[in-house]
Amino acid sequence: MVARRKVAVVGVALSDCGRVDDATPYALHAQAARRALADAGLDRSLVDGFASAGLGTLAPVEVAEYLGLRPTWVDSTSVGGSTWEVMAAHAADAIAAGHARAVLLVYGSTARADVRAGRRTGTLSFGTRGPSQFEVPYGHTLIAKYAMAARRHMIEYGTTIEQLAEVAVQARANAALNPEAMFRTPITVDEVLSGPMIADPFTKLHCCVRSDGGAAVLLVAEEYARDCRTSPVWVLGSGESVSHAAMSEWPDFTVSPAAVSGRLAFERAGVRPAEIDVAEIYDAFTYMTLVTLEDLGFCGKGEGGAFVAKGRLRVEGGELPVNTDGGGLSAQHPGMRGLFLLVEAVRQLRGECGDRQVRRGDGSPPRLAVASGTGGWFCSSATVVLGAG
Repeated sequence: MVARRKVAVVGVALSDCGRVDDATPYALHAQAARRALADAGLDRSLVDGFASAGLGTLAPVEVAEYLGLRPTWVDSTSVGGSTWEVMAAHAADAIAAGHARAVLLVYGSTARADVRAGRRTGTLSFGTRGPSQFEVPYGHTLIAKYAMAARRHMIEYGTTIEQLAEVAVQARANAALNPEAMFRTPITVDEVLSGPMIADPFTKLHCCVRSDGGAAVLLVAEEYARDCRTSPVWVLGSGESVSHAAMSEWPDFTVSPAAVSGRLAFERAGVRPAEIDVAEIYDAFTYMTLVTLEDLGFCGKGEGGAFVAKGRLRVEGGELPVNTDGGGLSAQHPGMRGLFLLVEAVRQLRGECGDRQVRRGDGSPPRLAVASGTGGWFCSSATVVLGAG
């Protein structure tokens, strides 16, 4: 039996993000990919694995062709926001087993520019076939599903709207330290609560921003890591889980599939949640952050409100800095944000984040990070544990 190789992330990058009116999604894919390869200091000829979703009739074939790649290992898994953590897990397994030597994960979207140009509407629809046919006629939109889940948590555990608002406030505080964040002006709990209602209990600032942008991550086998210009960040463990498609099939609105993916990831990595220095968590809505923190084991079930209310998520002075770039609530959110979580986690572990850099007690960069993506309306989750080289 062939020994499994260790797998490292050696290149990460973002394309231009925020307001990008003069680029196509393909161009953003290419820009992020070039930057990630340059970050690693590796030639694209080494890349024999490719993963992408959300663009093209034959994703990822069209995107690979656009980038000039002819991969012998591909993945086009599409499970919403957790897609990229799933792909990272699949890529790590493929590299470890010897099926690929270097896998490039790429995403790009002009979600904001398309709405402004009238190429699409602002309403996200998953169609009316299958299980959705029993919910769509009642106006059960994507955001309404998250809002219902948040309200259930408030009823079940006494979580307050002020506590949920704190998630947005602290995300914005972190974004203020990030020169690339889309929104950097500090906000207060009162400002979150007084905004226009979108779906009870969510006002506007409880919801993610709409942006353009792309990201790329390059994973390689351990023998290639020594040739890179960056310090390797090792993939220590991962986990995946799916929960439901129809809300009526979701056993408990207060538990997300991160309860399973997180447990698996930590077990496989051989670490405990208490050892994690920084967490990058999918935050399309404030409730996602709160319930994922619970389900990953950073606090007990029902304790998320009290946990976030004490400023623990901040880069400056927080016990567990979360979404250190400002997250989807303030930095950028171009449709499916899971790949951005991995980019930020790697940069934090490499100590490259400038004013928003997290430091341990001795002043050193973090040693352990977790990236946890969520797809659909808590339909899927994937969690990846990363360790500094």
